[in-house]
Formats: sequence, structure tokens, C-alpha cells
Amino acid sequence: MTAPPRTQPLFLGSEIYRGSSYGTWHPLRVPRVSTAMDLSRAMGWLPPAQYLTSPRAKPAALHVWHTPDYIAALQQAEAEQSVSDAVRTRHGLGTVSNPIYPEMFRRPATAAGASLLAGELLKDGGTIYHPGGGTHHGFPDRAGGFCYLNDPVLAMLSLRRNGAQRIAYLDIDAHHCDGVEHAFAGDPDTLLISVHEDRRWPFTGALEEDGGGNCLNLPLPRGFNDSEMALIRDDVILPAVQGFAPDAIVLQCGADAVTEDPLSRLTLSNNAHWAVLRGLMNLNAPRLLVLGGGGYNPWSVGRLWTGVWATLNGHDIPDRLPEAAESVLRALQWEKARAGRNPPEHWFTTLRDTPRPGPISDTVRQGVRHLQGRLKRAV
Repeated sequence: MTAPPRTQPLFLGSEIYRGSSYGTWHPLRVPRVSTAMDLSRAMGWLPPAQYLTSPRAKPAALHVWHTPDYIAALQQAEAEQSVSDAVRTRHGLGTVSNPIYPEMFRRPATAAGASLLAGELLKDGGTIYHPGGGTHHGFPDRAGGFCYLNDPVLAMLSLRRNGAQRIAYLDIDAHHCDGVEHAFAGDPDTLLISVHEDRRWPFTGALEEDGGGNCLNLPLPRGFNDSEMALIRDDVILPAVQGFAPDAIVLQCGADAVTEDPLSRLTLSNNAHWAVLRGLMNLNAPRLLVLGGGGYNPWSVGRLWTGVWATLNGHDIPDRLPEAAESVLRALQWEKARAGRNPPEHWFTTLRDTPRPGPISDTVRQGVRHLQGRLKRAV
């Protein structure tokens, strides 16, 4: 993999994430992308030349993977702010996970627009960060797991239309990327790697599930720590991606695998995510696209995703945040914070977590050996 000269990374964002919420009771009621934008600017890391406002994808552009009937139903649900029982059953709209809310088409269409644009912008190489993306549970005709559209699939199809022949997709969200696997399982020009919590929704991605040969799935036990992620990174992820020799890497960097997140029982620090990203950057693939994903604690996801942007740019992460950045974090609110009404002080004053090393479980070692065996047989 020989990389062309890189320009500065580009951050794709939008103000739609600031004022939009899935509802006061939903896990996605918390600000996420806007926090990463505000923190990055407060740190002096996001000059105008590196920021681009995402376009909203037009319905016809979404038909490259999503069915016209589903897109029409999603638009109608937004317009009417209601769905029929038939639409709820067929398309998964208006459910507890995928509720009716004012921007339920416009918000995911904005994320999809950025992913489609990313493929075009990366035609000649480069690095793009799109934290509003990563909605990996969407299916062609159905919403799932808070995901109305599947922007990672749309990004990969756009990359392929714009010259990428071999795409490596890595997903480190706490939940298995069932929609992406549905799209690309069995495709010899796509490598899919997912590390995710075992026995957690959507209850797919078993160790033995290879998707026809191109999928590496590694379910993780509760308490999964930084040491275990380092082992998987060095013994599975990086060798697999390097051996595949992709001309595009897509990283879904869901922030819900850290200790503070309410929707998983994994115990990573944000250092583990940044280390995976650095490893992938060192492989020098011509195109790198980093997406967001899960993450339901506003402080942990904002800090982690801002650190991703710092890593992509080679910025040093200070031990103590400047006052402007600290003010961004102190302004956040989360009524049902696991830490109660008094979040720990470091959520306000730092980006970097204290590392969370630990013993390597037999389950993780066995999973690593299993996938290493598959990789050897594939050579």
C-alpha cells in the first residue's frame, strides 16, 4: 500500500446534530457531534479550512442501497410525525429504538450525504473524519438500532464508485455491525472486522460467523479492557488489514465500549480507540475514512471523538484542557448520568482517560487464536 501525499484531514459536520434529538427519554437525546465540533474548535484544532458542512442526501441517491419504498416511508413519517401499524411492522419506524422525531429523515440523510460525499472527496486519496456517521444497523428496507439509514454502506459504495477497489472496514463499536455485514458478506474485495460485546443486541456476529469468508467477528466478554484490545489490535486487526492490502480503510469508531457508557459493559479507556486508529494510520492506505457510531454518555463520547480528530492531525493532547474547552464540557447536561448528579472532575478537565489495563481472559485469547488460524489458512 503506497499512499499518495496527504493533504490535511477534513472534518465533515453539521449543525443539525446540535438541535436534533431522538426524544427526551431516548439514549440519543445527548449531544455528541456538536460536542466534538465545539471541543475541537475550542482547542484550536478545527480551522475553517479543515471543516466542511455536510450536504443532505437526496432520496434518489439513497436508492443505491435503500429501497425506494423505505425512503418514501421515512420521508412520510417525518412529514406526518406518525406511522401506520403496517409501516411500523414493515420498516421498523415508530418503535422504541427508532422513534418518530422532527428530523427523522433530515438528520440521517445528512449523515448519509456526508458519507456519500466522502467517497468522492477521497477519490485521489486523503483522510476524512465524519463523526455523525457510523449508523451500521440500517437495512435496505428497515431501520434498526437507532439507525434509519446505513451510511457506512453508502460510504463504501461511494468509495468503490470513485476508484477504491479493496476496502477494509473495521468496527469497534460495542454492537455488531449487522447491516454492514448484510451488505458486504461474501464480497472478496471487502474485509469486514467487528469487535463487539458478546450477548448484546443485535445478537449477531458470532466468532464462527465468517459471512462467506470475508468477515472476522470477535465477540468480547464483559469487562473487556485496554490490554485485551491491544492484543486484538496487534495480533488480529493490523495483520489482517495489512495482509488484505486495501486502498481504502473505513473505521467505525463507536464510543460505547468505554467504561462510562450506559449501553455496554465493556471497560475500555479512550486510549484504546486512539491506539487502534494510530495503528491503521501507520498502514498508509491511500484513503482513510473515520466514522462515529455509538456512544451515549455525552462527556465520554465528546472527549473520545475529539481525541480521534487530534490523533488524525497529530496534535498533542494536553494533560489539562484550556478554559474554553473545559467550558464546553461543563455546559453539558445528562439527567441520568451513571455517575449521578456529580460527574467526576476529569470529565471536565481532560480528554484522555486513565488507561485501563487488565488481565487477558481465556475467552479473548481463544478468539484471537481462532481468527489467527483463519488468517493463516487464507494466505
